[in-house]
Amino acid sequence: MNTLLKLALSSAVVVGLSATVASADVTKGQKLFSKKLKKACKMSGATMAAKHSQEEWEAIQENGTLADEIKKMCPGVKSKSVKEKYIPHYYDFFYEYANDSGNVPSC
Repeated sequence: MNTLLKLALSSAVVVGLSATVASADVTKGQKLFSKKLKKACKMSGATMAAKHSQEEWEAIQENGTLADEIKKMCPGVKSKSVKEKYIPHYYDFFYEYANDSGNVPSC
């Protein structure tokens, strides 16, 4: 019984931690923007995020066209900078600092 309880508890911890790691992150999106897009876009993260409202960023994400929107705003960006795995992080960053959010990023 003791072994079963330990197994169940450790499984719950692993599932909880993996769910947290798998989610998108505003800070990671900001770091990715600074590293992968800032130079190609020739604008700061604040300027880029302020191109749309939170509602507009949400619609772009739901339509699955965030990568296309980034490429449209930043014609010089390389495809490897907008990999599918980066999109949720970019979205969280843009949404958090959209023009109607009242938040200002530090990049």
